[in-house]
Amino acid sequence: MTDVPVVVDLEVDFHSVDETGYIWTWLSDARDPTVIQPGSIVVVGDEDALAMGRIVDLVEEEKGTVVHVDVLPGPVGSYVEAVNRFAASV
Repeated sequence: MTDVPVVVDLEVDFHSVDETGYIWTWLSDARDPTVIQPGSIVVVGDEDALAMGRIVDLVEEEKGTVVHVDVLPGPVGSYVEAVNRFAASV
């Protein structure tokens, strides 16, 4: 496991699942909204947990833009380690 600090790209409530079956949150909860695009892989989290997520879609609503997130399996550290192994090989 790695001790590299992780920056959360998108704040989520892991219990906020809508009729799509995905976690949802507001685009305004993103650290940098330009990173939040369909297909992007991002770090999501709340005050208790972190996870990797894939942005499924962005839906314009009257109150703002809804972001649907598919939470990816495994701990964030395993993704960091995989990227580090890749970077060391190039």
